[in-house]
Amino acid sequence: MPTNRFDFSRCSEVVARELIGITVLINGVGGRIVETEAYDQQDAASHSFGGQTPRNAAMFGPPGRAYVYRSYGIHWCLNFVCRDQGHGAGVLIRALEPTAGMAVMQSRRGLDNPRLLCAGPGRVGQALNIDASFNDLPLDEPPFQLLGRPGTEPVVMLTGPRIGISKAAETPWRFGEAGSRFLSRRF
Repeated sequence: MPTNRFDFSRCSEVVARELIGITVLINGVGGRIVETEAYDQQDAASHSFGGQTPRNAAMFGPPGRAYVYRSYGIHWCLNFVCRDQGHGAGVLIRALEPTAGMAVMQSRRGLDNPRLLCAGPGRVGQALNIDASFNDLPLDEPPFQLLGRPGTEPVVMLTGPRIGISKAAETPWRFGEAGSRFLSRRF
């Protein structure tokens, strides 16, 4: 069931949890979100922490849009903009379980192993062909499509500290689907 009306106007921690199990497709290619990280403007690790800049401006716009940035000058990373109490926040999409467009993702990534196609934010970006042109695009319009969780079973959630950051790394805002073999790293 489409979740084009998914509520991104809440705090990033809540949205990050609720995105686990949702399917994200870009031009029909993608998969189930199995790992996320939340970031908030009050959080020293967030790109919005120091206020608005040309790079992070999407995080200060309306919720429900993409915030795309280049990590280490190499990898494009996909975030979903949230809004809580009127300030910039976002959810980093850390890992997907590939479900749609497998051959396309394998070609883009140059590998066959489905487990490694989208296990990490840089890999997600490459598999989905994310680049700067996706920054600030609405998530409820093409090329994006968000689909609800199949069935009624709740997702069993893992929670832990965020990874790959040097500030506020201890904040337990990394979320993942328990038992998923597609996580970027074990919890």
